Amino acid sequence: MTFLELDAYVLSKNGATFDYPFDEKVRVYRVANKMFALMSDAMPLQINLKCDPLQALELRAIYRAVRPGYHMNKKHWNTVTLESDVDEALLKELIDHSYELVVSKLTKRERAVL
Repeated sequence: MTFLELDAYVLSKNGATFDYPFDEKVRVYRVANKMFALMSDAMPLQINLKCDPLQALELRAIYRAVRPGYHMNKKHWNTVTLESDVDEALLKELIDHSYELVVSKLTKRERAVL
């Protein structure tokens, strides 16, 4: 996937927005103002995604491209390098999982707005 394809997929999530709170290179994706992904257009493409802690450990053991989240809480975040041993279908599953984890922690009122 290219940066634009990945960006479009992440932004296709209901209520997803982005901003640049750290610098002009790192795009932070949010739902209800809560982060669920971070990405820049640096090569190779990498994306930070929230993940269930046990699943995060399992993914890191299986895939070379999945590492503890760069500059993130390593228990809850993974960094995934694209164009490696993680295919597009799995990458989309990981994005969906990250988004769903964040949405599940929203209040009923915040979820109703989505």
